[in-house]
Amino acid sequence: MKVFLDRGELQPEGGWAGPAMPRLIAPPPKDRGLTFRSMSLLAKAFGRSEMPDIFSVFHINARLFWAWLYFASKLMPGGRLPAKVREKIILRTAWNCRSRYEWGQHVDIALSVGVSDEEIVGVSRGPEACSDPNEHALMSACDEMKKDQLISDPTWKALSAVYHERLLIEIVILIGHYIMVAGFLNSGGLQLEPSIEAKLAAFHQRIGEP
Repeated sequence: MKVFLDRGELQPEGGWAGPAMPRLIAPPPKDRGLTFRSMSLLAKAFGRSEMPDIFSVFHINARLFWAWLYFASKLMPGGRLPAKVREKIILRTAWNCRSRYEWGQHVDIALSVGVSDEEIVGVSRGPEACSDPNEHALMSACDEMKKDQLISDPTWKALSAVYHERLLIEIVILIGHYIMVAGFLNSGGLQLEPSIEAKLAAFHQRIGEP
């Protein structure tokens, strides 16, 4: 599947959400605390080659940050869903929430775990672009959770045919968690790091060039 872009970048309906100017800025390293600065492997554990600004910004409230980090790590990288499934769920949630930071970070992570450019474009198109019944159900679950905070009976039935109850719970919590994170990122006005911005631009060039 080849996609040609007219505007240079995939965007959800209504465009990406966020304030006119960033509201929360990552503190300089000297202001991040010794414990935080000493965790050089933190980014790598989450599949990142460098520390994403979400960590530094969230750490402004260290009391919440450490509790959140433990919880988030149980979903990624410590979740039980296949990595490609997890990343497609997160990407669809980021798209639904119009969160460019979350989308850009997870385009990079998705590519690193084997999700193709074409699959990422398919995620942006939603359930109607999915010929596979399982993927259709997963994308529908993302859309329904964002819209109604409720996965419909038909979608739940389709997911139940593939996933046992523990993974059904993980799917619901994964979607809900990244809706919350998207709200934090959008409201704080976080901007993608230059290295991720470059990777996102490369992705758009690949899917946009004839």
